[in-house]
Amino acid sequence: MMIRRAQENDINGINNLLYQVNNVHADGRPDLFKHGGKKYNDEQLLAIINDDSRPIFVYTDEKQKVLGYAFCIFQNNYGNKITLYIDDLCVDENCRGQHIGTKLYEHVVSFAKEHDCYHITLNVWCLNESAMKFYEKCGLTPLKIMMEKTL
Repeated sequence: MMIRRAQENDINGINNLLYQVNNVHADGRPDLFKHGGKKYNDEQLLAIINDDSRPIFVYTDEKQKVLGYAFCIFQNNYGNKITLYIDDLCVDENCRGQHIGTKLYEHVVSFAKEHDCYHITLNVWCLNESAMKFYEKCGLTPLKIMMEKTL
């Protein structure tokens, strides 16, 4: 088991997890997400993998199967303070409860510290209560709340 930067040969494994994330969102917000979709196509995914400002970390087993990922983006939203934004963190639904998400998150924290980031931020959908509990357990606290009114 190891955590490393994603590579081109990880695309199929990452896609499997992108579909899982999308389906969670589609279950909770079918008005915004459709089952069977994913956030990035393969071309976009390869571009992100090759972009050092958008590191993707993967947790793999001994056969290099992707069991989890963390998509990150360096941002500079608050003057001279660098933010590492977690765009997406997912653990394969068949591997949950094995602390893979915690290990990925801790890896991201170490990476952010190595790069002199001020803080780590992320967004989490209110429909995803297990994710909110996970992030709270990791020590994250609300920074701001986005609200909506559908029309």
